[in-house]
Amino acid sequence: MKNEAAGEVPVAFVVKSGASDINEEDIKQYISKQVVFYKRINRVFFTGKIAKSPSGKILRKDLRDRLAVGLPN
Repeated sequence: MKNEAAGEVPVAFVVKSGASDINEEDIKQYISKQVVFYKRINRVFFTGKIAKSPSGKILRKDLRDRLAVGLPN
């Protein structure tokens, strides 16, 4: 995601499974224990599904486009 101070910051798009009650702070805490400080997630966007190519790869360009127009969900 674009950021004035840093240029770009990491974000996550998450699809909840079932009746999961996980929230943004839980995900941020988990990731912060796994990665170095500058790779920590800045925002978490919950979405119904993530677009994938026919081969099953995540279409990152579509996610970037969603952020660019300001409609992450």
